[in-house]
Amino acid sequence: MFGVYAVSNPYPYGRLGIVVSRKVSARAVVRNRIKRQIREMFRRSQETLAGLDVVVVASPKAGTAPTAALRASLQKLWEKVEEQCRKS
Repeated sequence: MFGVYAVSNPYPYGRLGIVVSRKVSARAVVRNRIKRQIREMFRRSQETLAGLDVVVVASPKAGTAPTAALRASLQKLWEKVEEQCRKS
């Protein structure tokens, strides 16, 4: 449901970029719901993502997914990003 790009930054905090295009949904309400979920899950994982610039790109599947599925997908995504960044 999501793609992610991550790179380290020189700051002690993480920064977030969000891309939810009209291909995800023509309705702004749906796009804004997805953005809110991304921001909330980033806020909850901010301690583990400190020192990273993260850009999350939503796919069209995210437009029809329920909130619980979005949160689960994002949680797995943060864990994967953290694991990959620890390796490098």
